[in-house]
Amino acid sequence: MTYFLCMIVFAVGLYAVVAKRNLIKIIIGVMVMEYALNMLFVLFGYRLGGRSPILERYQEIKDIVDPIPQALILTAIVIGLATTALMVALAIRIYEKYGTFDITKIRKLRG
Repeated sequence: MTYFLCMIVFAVGLYAVVAKRNLIKIIIGVMVMEYALNMLFVLFGYRLGGRSPILERYQEIKDIVDPIPQALILTAIVIGLATTALMVALAIRIYEKYGTFDITKIRKLRG
């Protein structure tokens, strides 16, 4: 069920990227798609009834949640923040040059 929810959230973001013509809405759609994938990868490492991967000296290694996807998603969130900042900076520069966020009204993207 949760995998299906991730697919729905990803589809909403994909709809925003494909159907919308406003740059800000497209950027938000990309962010929604990114976080849907982040949720999916965290779910891959989840185990029902699992416990944290912090071990004590004589503790049995059993039913531990996989920490690797969580660590990778923390890195992906930081990289996603940087790419989002780059997309917003480019959108602001396009707005300064053309006076609109509508991609249908922007004729030529020359410097």
